[in-house]
Amino acid sequence: MKKLCFVTTVSMTMKAFVIPIAVYLHGHTDWDITLVCDEDPEFRKSLPPYLHYHAVPMARGIHLSGIKAMLEMEKFFREEHFDLVQYATPNASLYAAMAAKRARIPVRLYCQWGLAYVGFRGIKRWIFKQEEKYVCWLSTWIEPDSRSNLDFAHREGLYPPDQGSVVWNGSAVGVNLEKFDITKREPFRDEIRRKYHIPAEAFVFIFVGRITRDKGVNELFEAFSQFDDAWLMMVGWNEVDQTVNRELYQKAQSSSRVVFTGFTDEVEKYLSAADCYLLPSYREGFGMGVIEAEAMGLPVVITDIPGPTDAMVEHETGIVVQKANSKELHRAMKRICENQEEAKRMGTKGAEFAAGMFEQKQLFAYILRDRKALLKQS
Repeated sequence: MKKLCFVTTVSMTMKAFVIPIAVYLHGHTDWDITLVCDEDPEFRKSLPPYLHYHAVPMARGIHLSGIKAMLEMEKFFREEHFDLVQYATPNASLYAAMAAKRARIPVRLYCQWGLAYVGFRGIKRWIFKQEEKYVCWLSTWIEPDSRSNLDFAHREGLYPPDQGSVVWNGSAVGVNLEKFDITKREPFRDEIRRKYHIPAEAFVFIFVGRITRDKGVNELFEAFSQFDDAWLMMVGWNEVDQTVNRELYQKAQSSSRVVFTGFTDEVEKYLSAADCYLLPSYREGFGMGVIEAEAMGLPVVITDIPGPTDAMVEHETGIVVQKANSKELHRAMKRICENQEEAKRMGTKGAEFAAGMFEQKQLFAYILRDRKALLKQS
C-alpha cells in the first residue's frame, strides 16, 4: 500500500482542488491518503473517514512562522514514511518541498498551479522568482496545470526542459458536468435573475474571483462604465484589495446595474444567469472559471496570458484581449453584447469544448495513471 500526502496552505484550496481527486484515488486504489493544511475544524469534520488530516499552522503571505511549519512537516513526513508528497500554493509548496527533501521522500511532486512572481515588479519579482526556482529544484517532478505555463516556466529557466509535464489537457481538477449541467441553465437563470431583480431581457456580464488588481478588475470596472444598459455580476468574496482603484470601485458599487453577490458555492447558477464571462486577469495557473463558464454555454473574454488561453479557442469559444488594456476589453465586451448570434455560437462551441477536453472523470483517470507512473506502479 502506497502512502500519499497532499499539502496546500489553506483548506479552501484543498476543498476545491484536492478533495475531489483524493476521493477518486481512494475509490480506485488501496492507497493511504493524508491531507495537510492550516487548521480548520469545520474542514476536519467534513472529511470522509478514509482521508487523514494533519493540521500544520500556515498563513498566506510572508511569515517567520513558516520555519516552524517546515520543521513540523519534516518531523511528520519522517514519521509517516510517505511514498509521495504533493504540494501546491506558494507557502505550502516552499515548506513542504524543503521538508520532503530533508525527510528524503522519494517522490516530491510540485503542482505548479500559478506563478505568483509574474505579478510582481523589480526586486520583489526577482526574489520570488528565485524562491520559485528553489521549490522546483527541491522537487523530483513539476506539473503545471496548463501547457502554456509549462512552456513559460521552461523559457524562464525555472526547471530544465526535460523536467515537468501537464496531465491530459491541463487544469487542476477539470469540470464536473454533473454540477455544471447546461440542461439546468434556464431554471438557474430565472432563479438568480429574480433574486437580484435583473430584467429578463438584460445583457449580463459576469466576473468570478477576488477583487484585486491582478484579476484585472480595474480594467473591468473602467470598461463596464462605458455601457448604458448592460449589467455586471461580481461573484466572490467582497474583500477589496488595496491595489484596486478606489474611484472605479466606488463608482461600480454605486451603480444599480452592478451586483456584488459575495461568495457562493453554487457558481453554476450565477453563470447561468449571465450572457458573457470575463477574466481580465494578469496571471493564472489555468483559469478554472473559463471552462466552467464554457460548460454552462457562455462565450468568454480573457486576457492573453498563459493558462486561460489553454482553456478556450480564440474566435470560436471567445475573445482574447491584451492584458491591462481596458479599451481592448471594452471592444470585446461590446462585440459580444451587440452580436447575439455570434455570442450564442461561441457559447455552443464552448460547451462542446469544455465537455470534450476537460471532463472531470476523464482527467482523474489520467491523473491516476500519472501518479502510478511516478510511484513506479503498473
